[in-house]
Order: sequence, then structure tokens, then C-alpha cells
Amino acid sequence: MNALVFAAGLGTRLRPLTDNRPKALVEVNGRPLLEHNLLKLKAAGFTRVVVNVHHFGEQIINFLSANGNFGLDIRVSDERALLLDTGGGLRKAMPLFSSDEPVLIHNVDIVSDADLAAIYCRHISSGVDATLAINQRTTSRYLMFDDELRLRGWMNVHTGEVKGERSALLRAFSGIHVVSSALAAHLNTFRADDVPFPIMDFYLGRCSELDFRGVELPDGCRWVDCGKVESLAKAAEILA
Repeated sequence: MNALVFAAGLGTRLRPLTDNRPKALVEVNGRPLLEHNLLKLKAAGFTRVVVNVHHFGEQIINFLSANGNFGLDIRVSDERALLLDTGGGLRKAMPLFSSDEPVLIHNVDIVSDADLAAIYCRHISSGVDATLAINQRTTSRYLMFDDELRLRGWMNVHTGEVKGERSALLRAFSGIHVVSSALAAHLNTFRADDVPFPIMDFYLGRCSELDFRGVELPDGCRWVDCGKVESLAKAAEILA
């Protein structure tokens, strides 16, 4: 089972904690966020994990080496020369997976008790191109789905901006998703090489021709984006 941890971000919302370290190494309950994510992936049965790096990337590389890669087959996707954003980062990382199995993608600053193995297996059984874990929470930006949870568009409720088709079903993206290996070919033609772009731009730009589906995180599933300092306390509660 393959997984990609997005750990290359600048962590600007976590300053001053990220003034001298990457957000992946910000600690919650005495352990870095990256360690929490890797151990959760390992417990769920993932074996090949790619971690992308940029901001203080050498610290992440040294941390992985010092901990024996936590018993996982870990490869580093090195973006220290240029931060590629999530879409470009996924495109660069895809060749580091040796099999045709799907890839589960997990933002390093997302903490939850979501069942990652169940999301991965759900993707495989559905046969779709990508599966986006979604939840019902208040946010300024929503994904829009049809009645079959097929991705149709995106909306910013504060500005009124809409991308794609309007749809009545609004859900928030969790930062956890699964992509099929065949998606690499589509990513390669979406933007020129080494051009940074968000993965959501790709999803919205190709949702009319490819099959991207949402999967609801179950009621009671605890989730937090701990990219902000004030969110770390909630992350600590979940991880405890």
C-alpha cells in the first residue's frame, strides 16, 4: 500500500514555531506531526511512503534517517530547489512508487482518527480515478458534489466565486485523498514540467472528464487542521 505525506509547506500559519524548523517537525504530545502521521500509516498497513520536503528539508531527511524510517520503505521527494505546491508535488512524487497500486495522500498538518485503510479500500473497490475524504464542517470554501458524490465544482461562500458547476451538496475537503496510478499521465499533461500548481486546480479542471468522488468521513470522526498554533491543543486531544 502506497502513501504520500505532503510535508513541504512553509508552515507560515504556525509561526513562530516554524521559524527554525519545518511544520512536519512541530511537536504535539511530545512527537512531531510527521511521526504521528507515519505511525498511523504504518498501523493501517501502508508500507511504501513518499515524503516531500522543501522548507528546512534537510531536517526532515535527518529526522527520518535518525529514526530508521520508522520501519517503513520511505522515499524523499526533494523540492528544496522549488516548492511545487500539492499538484506539482504529487506529479513529482508519483514515479517514486514502484507499483501500480493507488496512492493515499495525507497532509502532514491534518490530525484525525479517520480509518485510512478503509478509505484506501473504498477507492479500490469503487474503480474511480480519485477519492476525496470529505466532512460536514463550517468553512469558507466548499467542494460541490452531485447526488452520487461526483465532484462538480468549488465555491468560496465569502466571495461568491465558483469554479466548475454549481451543485447543492457542499462538503469540506479533509486533506486526505486517494489517487489511482493512472492519474500520473493526466498530471503530466495538466501543466508544464516544474510548474507549481494546487491539486485542487487539477481536480476541478478535469472533473468533467475523469471520475473524482467524495467519501464522507463517518459521524463522530474527529478531525483538525493543525496548521494554526491555536489548533494544536485540539490535535493533542485527538492524539491522546
